[in-house]
Amino acid sequence: QVQLVESGGGLVQPGGSLRLSCEASGVNLRLYGIGWFRQAPGKQREGISCISSSDNSTYYADSVKGRFTISRDNAKNAAYLQMNSLEPEDTGVYYCAADYFFGTVDSICRSTRGKDYWGQGTQVTVSS
Repeated sequence: QVQLVESGGGLVQPGGSLRLSCEASGVNLRLYGIGWFRQAPGKQREGISCISSSDNSTYYADSVKGRFTISRDNAKNAAYLQMNSLEPEDTGVYYCAADYFFGTVDSICRSTRGKDYWGQGTQVTVSS
């Protein structure tokens, strides 16, 4: 049984930091591109940061560029999202997704369709 489990969410003040983790079981995550997606209240789920399986190339949405850093540790079968300088607009449920067939790394983030596996999500709330 394949599972992706996100953790590390919580309540943080503006300007604060969080590190999200996505841990996989039942699947070799090194074979998959990984995407972090965010769903803000009342909005569609959007890809904010993705990393390829081949060369660890990365993609960031403009809204998080320079503040968020995606990484992966294939030995731990996990991926991470370091989020700094958090803003209230970063509030939402954060999901990780695994994508086996993809073209360029940005294609992982540009659609929620065609992903092989999703985690259950972790809530991030940025508020004073």
